Amino acid sequence: MSLTCSKCKKQAITFIRYNGTHLCKDHFIEYFERRVKKDIKKQGKTKNASRIGIAISGGKDSTVALHIINDIFSKRPNIELIAITIDEGIKGYRPESVKYAVRNCKKLSIEHNIVSFENTIGKSLDEIVFTNKNLGECSYCGVFRRFCLNKRSKELKVDKLVTGHNLDDMSQSILMNFVNGDIQKLARLGPHKKIQPGLVPRMMPLRVIPEKEVTLYAILKNIQYYDGECPYSSHALRGVFRDIIDNLEYNHPGTRHSILNGYNEIKDLLIKRYPPAILIKCIKCGEPTSQEICKACSFKETIL
Repeated sequence: MSLTCSKCKKQAITFIRYNGTHLCKDHFIEYFERRVKKDIKKQGKTKNASRIGIAISGGKDSTVALHIINDIFSKRPNIELIAITIDEGIKGYRPESVKYAVRNCKKLSIEHNIVSFENTIGKSLDEIVFTNKNLGECSYCGVFRRFCLNKRSKELKVDKLVTGHNLDDMSQSILMNFVNGDIQKLARLGPHKKIQPGLVPRMMPLRVIPEKEVTLYAILKNIQYYDGECPYSSHALRGVFRDIIDNLEYNHPGTRHSILNGYNEIKDLLIKRYPPAILIKCIKCGEPTSQEICKACSFKETIL
């Protein structure tokens, strides 16, 4: 027996377990977009004449973020949208996803910039991993990706940088930092209200949306994305926390929202206890850092 939408008599296409509602296509899209717009407003006002950067890999989250930010802001006067793709240099994975990023930006007539590790850092991630075993792949990738995104965003005079982090990503990051005892890092999680000199603040339009709902939205809106998985992701510690939260969510629907809501309640206290560090310019690259040499340049010394 087919189920009907909780808001109308149309056939439901999904069941939202954490709030007990069945939704048809139209009401699901409305439900999705309403939450995104509401949370964007909470993340701070976007002034006219702003330049919004969108970090797009070609995967579902960043591609949906690209489309929904375009829907929301492209009609506003003097708002410019600029897409940035980081090509880490992962053979068999990143070249394919970049094709989707290029295709979507072209479809929406959004300026698209591609920044490669090879040109910016000096080596591709594959080369780094092959010759350096000191740290895990994700450690190198995370530091260098942030470096490339911030550097290119400033070159493009971007005021805010959109990332595709969804609710699953956020709840995993919160739990990881808490379990690891890294409370200072927990206090620094985006989105950012205080603008640090030299750092482009992040906007996270999907941070309250579960990953499965992002996928469903992409399908219903016919948004084409790359669904491959990074070959290095299986080595990441994040996978352990993903499994923990997935199990909790299955047995106790709403767990992910509770983790994020709990974090939101204490974030101001965390920031008060661990205020943003006083930043200086790295003596090697000029990027902001709390030390003489930034993390990216420290890593570069070990791989070049």
